[in-house]
Amino acid sequence: MASTDLRPLVQPFLDDETETWSYVIYDRIGGSAAVIDAVLDFDPASGRTGTDGAQRLVEFVRDKALTLEWVLETHAHADHLSAAPFVRDQLGGKIAIGDQIRQVQGIFREVFNLEKTFLVDGSQFDHLFQDGDIFKIGDLDARVIYVPGHTPADMAWLIGDALFVGDTLFLPDVGSARCDFPGGDARTLYQSVQKLLSLPEETRMFMCHDYPPNGVRGHECETTVGAQKRENIHLNQGVTEEAFVKMRSARDATLGMPRLILPSIQVNIRAGQMPPAEDNGTVYLKVPVDRL
Repeated sequence: MASTDLRPLVQPFLDDETETWSYVIYDRIGGSAAVIDAVLDFDPASGRTGTDGAQRLVEFVRDKALTLEWVLETHAHADHLSAAPFVRDQLGGKIAIGDQIRQVQGIFREVFNLEKTFLVDGSQFDHLFQDGDIFKIGDLDARVIYVPGHTPADMAWLIGDALFVGDTLFLPDVGSARCDFPGGDARTLYQSVQKLLSLPEETRMFMCHDYPPNGVRGHECETTVGAQKRENIHLNQGVTEEAFVKMRSARDATLGMPRLILPSIQVNIRAGQMPPAEDNGTVYLKVPVDRL
C-alpha cells in the first residue's frame, strides 16, 4: 500500500463549461508533480479548440518550479476533451491511464468505424498502469486502484492521503456516476466503490466533477472517505448492492447523453490526440447516427 506519511499538496482547477475538476499534485515547491484530468477547451458549434484552461495548470507548475512527471487520466472521459498532449508538450512527463483502456478502444473503434491504423492496444499513451501498481511522484508514493463500473477502464489514484476518484463517485449530496455507457455496469460500480470506502476514513477524496444540487452551494471538489460512507445519497454504508443497482439503473434510464460525448470519446481514446487529418488537411470528428 502507498505510504500516506507525506501529505501531497493539491491545487484544483475548475473548468466551468464542463464542471470538471483538474488537479496539480506535488510534493513541495521546487519538487515533482502530476496533473490529473486536464481539460481542452472545445466549442461544439464551431469545432474550435483552445488551451486557455489547460494553460492555467501549466503556469501553476512553472510558477512553483515543479518538474512534471505524470499526466494522468482517470478514464476516457465522455464530457470533455483531454488536454494531456498540450500539458506534456509544455512541461514534459508521461501520459498515463489504466490498461483496461484497451476495452474502451475496442468498443468505440467499432462504434465510430475508425481508421484501420487505429490500434486497440493502448499504445497511444506513454504508459498503461495495472491495478495495484505502485509508482512515485517525487517523494510521494502513489497506488493505482481499478474501479470499473462507470466505464470498464476507470482508475482511481491514491497519492499519499489523497484519493482521486474520477467519475466513480461525486460529492455526498450528488451521489454516484452513471453506468449506462457502453461497457458500464451498476453492480460493478457498487463493488468498486466498496474498495474505495474501505480506505481510512480520513483519506481525502477529490472529485472529477461537481454538479451542485439546486444551486444550494458553489462548486466543491473535496470530501473524505468517512463523509462518503456516512452521507453519500447513493452509496452510503447503509445502501445494499441490490438497492443501488435498482436505483442506478432506473436513474440512468432517464438521463440524456452528455453534450460532448461524441467528440470527447474519439479524442480521449487516442490519449487526447485528434484523429488523423484527411486528404484535404482537415481533421474531422464523426457523428454516428442512431447508434448511441
